[in-house]
Amino acid sequence: MARFNAFKRTNIILQHLRMSKHTDIEGDVLLERKCCAGVITLNRPKFLNALHLNMIRQIYPQLKRWEQDPETFLIIIKGAGGKAFCTGGDVRAISEAKMAKQKMPQDFFREEYMLNSAIDSCQKPYVALIHRITMGGGVGLSVHGQFRVATEKTLFAMPETAIGLFPDVGGGYFLPRLQGKLGYFLALTGFRLKGRDVYRAGIATHFVDSEELSMLEEDLLALKSPSKENIADVLETYHTESKIDKDKSFILEEHMDKINSCFSANTMEQIIENLQQDGSSFALEQLKVINKMSPTSLKITLRQLMEGSSKTLQEVLTMEYRLSQACMGDHDFHEGIRAVLIDKDQSPKWKPADLKEVTDEDVNNHFKSLGSSDLKF
Repeated sequence: MARFNAFKRTNIILQHLRMSKHTDIEGDVLLERKCCAGVITLNRPKFLNALHLNMIRQIYPQLKRWEQDPETFLIIIKGAGGKAFCTGGDVRAISEAKMAKQKMPQDFFREEYMLNSAIDSCQKPYVALIHRITMGGGVGLSVHGQFRVATEKTLFAMPETAIGLFPDVGGGYFLPRLQGKLGYFLALTGFRLKGRDVYRAGIATHFVDSEELSMLEEDLLALKSPSKENIADVLETYHTESKIDKDKSFILEEHMDKINSCFSANTMEQIIENLQQDGSSFALEQLKVINKMSPTSLKITLRQLMEGSSKTLQEVLTMEYRLSQACMGDHDFHEGIRAVLIDKDQSPKWKPADLKEVTDEDVNNHFKSLGSSDLKF
């Protein structure tokens, strides 16, 4: 039986690799010059536009070329298929590659984070149309750009603590800079924001009705040698005209005082104690969620955000690369992938299983320098 399962697993991996090769040929990312703009289309709709290494390797050099091209005045990035902008990195493929002792997990995180940094420093206006699901690596492709346009169908989350990882792609930079302790709450619980709330939280810069999105793109492409201000004016016009959920308050508005007080602690143990002492239905619901997460992930995530709050994005990405490589060697990442994406039993067996068993030394080891293998900018 064990031999049969191993055979079956090998076949699944081979099938996955064949599928990746096949979809590469079909064009998993489309890079097009249209009028005044460079347009990036994430084109893996069957996989909710999950990001793999070859896509990153196509986007990065093209982004750099467009940045230098005097005829390219803006860059637009969007997702194909109508279900997702990008659900994140292809973490299942990363886990399988690590188990097979391949180098891909090192290359993937290094090159993904370099792309995140390139988006941040891009000299051309960068417009991310974050329609539908935008999570993990999809956030990294958008949040560091100058303009992020959400719709009523946008779904944002950083759900990494549920798979034994941490909110990477610069999460240690942008999350602690959101209002109050909102970023800490989103990072530790994986709470999902929808629609206009993605704008209200400060993750999107503009909100547009989804039925107007293609018209917005056409209007941006029709601009003649536009300045950053011209592009901002078009986005602002659509944003102002949007009426969907305009009068609704932010979904977390009534809970922000609780979030700010409970999540201001410097340790996970204290955050949990704060939630227990608060005792409200909201606090108890968050406790229930946190208790399902990887204890190791929770502790490294809290420290990641605390340290990231005073670092530059590039310093954060160097720190996160160290964390990513430490997590690749952990039990929890591979167990999280198994429980959520492979067996889908949603019952990960974390090791250690209790926060108390995750020592300061365990946490410190995740942040250790990789020496010559460190990510450098």
